[in-house]
Amino acid sequence: MRLALLALPLLALVALVLVFFFSLDRDPDLVQSVLIDRPAPAFALPAVPGLESAGFATADLQGAVTVVNVFASWCIPCRDEHPILAELKARSGVRMFGINQRDAPENARAFLAELGNPYDRVGADADNRVSIEWGVYGVPETFVVDAAGIVIFRHVGPISARSMTQQVLPAIARARSRG
Repeated sequence: MRLALLALPLLALVALVLVFFFSLDRDPDLVQSVLIDRPAPAFALPAVPGLESAGFATADLQGAVTVVNVFASWCIPCRDEHPILAELKARSGVRMFGINQRDAPENARAFLAELGNPYDRVGADADNRVSIEWGVYGVPETFVVDAAGIVIFRHVGPISARSMTQQVLPAIARARSRG
């Protein structure tokens, strides 16, 4: 009995280590969105004050394939992802809208002035309500929306050169083929 009581914590530790070990290489694409194959949520975002870009709303997602990227100036991975977004726009010619999450307008403007603005429109999500409607739980996150306003793809975390070519560009091509 005494030996079993001593072995129990050791067995629990081994089980915990095994769980962590097998979770290390989990595919981040397993994080699915309930929005996939559904219309984008209803929302309206004002423009970032002082930015020459207009805000946008659900209706603006109709008519053309659109990449919607959720970002913030305070987000280090967003800074790393930014050149890839510019390359994605240049390579695909896709319309790109940004949701600026919980950011001071002056910080958002400085971020885009420093790194360049790949967005056709940028909406200010100051209270995080729209991000919640999209199911965003961290920045950056990126969605591909087809011309009918249906969300067909979600990428969690920063887009890398590899994920751009292997996931995002094919998702844009699928969205375009949907008509």
